[in-house]
Amino acid sequence: MDSKKTYNLYCDESTHLQNDQMPFMLISYIKCAYPQIRQHREHFKFLKSKHKFKGEMKWAKISKSNAEFYNDVIDYFFATDLSFRAIIVDKSQIDESRENFTYNDFYFRMYYQLVAQKMSSKHAYNLYLDIKDNRSQSKLHKLNEILNTHFNIKNIQFIKSYESIFMQLTDVLMGAVNYHIRGLNKVTAKNRIIEKIQSNAQIDLKKQTLKNEEKFNLFYIDLK
Repeated sequence: MDSKKTYNLYCDESTHLQNDQMPFMLISYIKCAYPQIRQHREHFKFLKSKHKFKGEMKWAKISKSNAEFYNDVIDYFFATDLSFRAIIVDKSQIDESRENFTYNDFYFRMYYQLVAQKMSSKHAYNLYLDIKDNRSQSKLHKLNEILNTHFNIKNIQFIKSYESIFMQLTDVLMGAVNYHIRGLNKVTAKNRIIEKIQSNAQIDLKKQTLKNEEKFNLFYIDLK
């Protein structure tokens, strides 16, 4: 019997495409201990029922009318063993003129940095990805090949965001970081969510956290 503790990583990405006219690439995940999945799902189901919330959780959907639901979601995240990690890259620093360097290669390096830096040989992992562009399948095989060289990856596959409340939570937290670092502040409900995250995590979302930070880990890549 496999005695290794298993974790699920729900990975998502935002404004990551090379020519999307957005300043930052973000790749992130929510990590959940496998035995806790059902408990978390049930609580999110309870919160949706409590607030009569329908559909997917998404950062883009946060508004005055559903602010209390998202407040409860953030409170729950910080009250549990769920954890979040994101890598943030200023795309203006990416230099494809360098020898043996392409944007696609860089993308894989960043994905490896995202997950591998917090993985342990003592544990096993399931990775679920919500990759949105048309080269997804080849990316999945490449990532699996790279990670399995060093870690125990039990499963790696695509899922749709509507299939996973954890993937949706990744979108919400990643969206908060992306919104804040771009200096957007027009939606009061979103500003308050950002304040709540910063208060609970005791961090500034515009700054890198300590490397050993487990709950809410931000890694700003400096390519200069």
